[in-house]
Amino acid sequence: MKYQTGSEVIEGYRHEITEIRKKMRKAQGEIEPQEVSDYSFTTPNGTIKLSELFGKHTDLMVIHNMGRSCPACTLWADGYNGIHAHVISRTAFVVTSPDAPDVQQAFAASRGWNFPMVSHQSTSFAADMGYALDKRWRPGISVFQRRGNAIVRVSDAHLGPGDDFCTLFHLFDLLPDGSAGWSPKFSYS
Repeated sequence: MKYQTGSEVIEGYRHEITEIRKKMRKAQGEIEPQEVSDYSFTTPNGTIKLSELFGKHTDLMVIHNMGRSCPACTLWADGYNGIHAHVISRTAFVVTSPDAPDVQQAFAASRGWNFPMVSHQSTSFAADMGYALDKRWRPGISVFQRRGNAIVRVSDAHLGPGDDFCTLFHLFDLLPDGSAGWSPKFSYS
């Protein structure tokens, strides 16, 4: 296939993806929200409730991170660092993991992360949200909204290679062999 023809075919697929995203947003708006408890998390400064994580915002994005042992979760979190200021101009944002707060803080400092983190260690939060299965953590995102005195989950998505939330895989898609079996590491030197 000639380069120009191939580019046009790919552009057609990108247009289809855009149209599918519109359908997904419409369907998302039709889903009945799920009321959730006001979970407690731990931080280096003590306990904080889910309701407190909203700050001045009505919406809250919670990233379900598997913790410092996961290079893929670290890759995603490295990306959040770059967009954090943009995200919090629209919604509250926090990363949660099963690691203890001191472990989270030390790892975040080693990576230069600037976003808030809380620990769901010793809680049912991750499991209740569907991000723990057979005692194994799973990465994802849950979005919550304050509605009066209630907190509701309005959407969620699982994270993994090729998802919509890690730009790197989409950049690799532009290479002739795609990611060619590449997988994230904590360091490449």
